Amino acid sequence: MALFQTGVQYQFYHSLGLILVGIVAQRYQGSILLSAAGLLMAVGILLFSGSLYALSMTGISSLGIITPIGGVAFIGAWLLLALSAWRS
Repeated sequence: MALFQTGVQYQFYHSLGLILVGIVAQRYQGSILLSAAGLLMAVGILLFSGSLYALSMTGISSLGIITPIGGVAFIGAWLLLALSAWRS
């Protein structure tokens, strides 16, 4: 249950992050950094939260290998969003 809860928590936070990226992208249309940040955040949700959901439901421990890749995608997304804000 703790794994599932962690997946939900990170999905929630990064869904808010996706909304933030969308709001900022309306102001700075055509920004490649913002597009990449949004893509990485979506990939991070899919890999990080998705792997935790699958792991909690199936118990297949090898699915845990995917989780850090999603975490790296989250970090990259936030860095790109910060870089985009800094450049503007």
